Amino acid sequence: MSLYERLVNKETKLALVGLGYVGMPIAVAFSKKVDVIGYDINEAKIELYKQGVDPTNEVGAEGLKNCTIDFTADEKKLNEAGFIIVAVPTPVNDDHTPDLSPVEGASHIAGRHLNKGDIVVFESTVYPGVTEDVCVPIMEQESGLKCGVDFFVGYSPERINPGDKVHRLETITKIVSGMDEATLEIVAKVYELVVEAGVYRAESIKVAEAAKVIENSQRDINIAFMNELSIIFNKMGIDTKAVLEAAGTKWNFLKFYPGLVGGHCIGVDPYYLTYKAEMMGYHSQVILAGRRINDDMGKYVAENCVKNLIKAGKPVKDAKVAILGFTFKENCPDTRNSKVYDIVTELREYGIEPVVADPNGDAAEAKHLYGIEFADLGTIKDMDAVILAVAHTQFASFTMNDIDGFFGDGQKVLLDIKGLLNRMEYEKAGYSYWRL
Repeated sequence: MSLYERLVNKETKLALVGLGYVGMPIAVAFSKKVDVIGYDINEAKIELYKQGVDPTNEVGAEGLKNCTIDFTADEKKLNEAGFIIVAVPTPVNDDHTPDLSPVEGASHIAGRHLNKGDIVVFESTVYPGVTEDVCVPIMEQESGLKCGVDFFVGYSPERINPGDKVHRLETITKIVSGMDEATLEIVAKVYELVVEAGVYRAESIKVAEAAKVIENSQRDINIAFMNELSIIFNKMGIDTKAVLEAAGTKWNFLKFYPGLVGGHCIGVDPYYLTYKAEMMGYHSQVILAGRRINDDMGKYVAENCVKNLIKAGKPVKDAKVAILGFTFKENCPDTRNSKVYDIVTELREYGIEPVVADPNGDAAEAKHLYGIEFADLGTIKDMDAVILAVAHTQFASFTMNDIDGFFGDGQKVLLDIKGLLNRMEYEKAGYSYWRL
């Protein structure tokens, strides 16, 4: 009997290693079809899931209440699984080199509990070669088993889009790959259980790894181009959003917009590709140029806040500035690798300690990672400048009355990073209005 049949007949289990924004939706989806073990080293997170609390907001209390996942922080439970999916983060170090420690750690854990015939599929974003050259040797060493003989590996890059309720695991075509034809077939059939949009069989693990890493690199470069245009058009006194709306009437114009590029994918994945390229003796030019532009946008926003305060006749040092939104993207609680923090650190260089409010953000995480305590929206008053940094739905519904309530006397300086508001209306009302 194949591993696929044993899973469907519930004679073995599927395990998820890593229950974050990627792993959790996968675990919930599979739990409707097969027996699932949800493993994470973070015991506090496991307790929350057991209580029906979803800190990621990707599944929600309803989704948790109705699922049958066996949540655990005990790695020994992985012995019960024949199919293991690794969905741990792959961040970068301060010097922009890949930090493979989470995926290496997961390989050690999975390796310790491998049985003959098991399949391990990695979903973490990596540069081509990591699955076979880094993860496999660790699992062989831990298990004493031989890959390709006793156990098998595959790679299926995650395409989870945090905060997006339309593009979900079930509705996005899933790339799958395996170390050989037989493994590929089983991996494809297992994912077909939950991915309604179907699977795409990549010809090798390295092809699948490379496909993932270029998806976000392409997006990064396109946004960098928009950010560069924004810098140029601001110097010319032209509204970038108006230019993009005009150009967007052409059928093949790509609709990207300027903005802060944070998070764990677009702001990170390109460095995995350029790191591997440098190992092979090639120094990337286009990809790294895009990264440099995007990494500097927080500083650019802060500088423009200061310039607009000066134009409005307000003293810069100790100016009262509020930043609305701190998460790396809209409608998502995740603050890790948020580029909004770059605005905060740059404003501090000018003697400004901004107030930060984000009703959607994970307050405990922001305090732990950045030392920032979120203010309540209702307490933001008498400001000299307000930076609308994240396009949360709640912020997009602000009226001019709501915005007026944040300001004190004198000209109101408003930086609308995402272009949520009507520029002409605010300028007509006497605001000093600026956006990317």
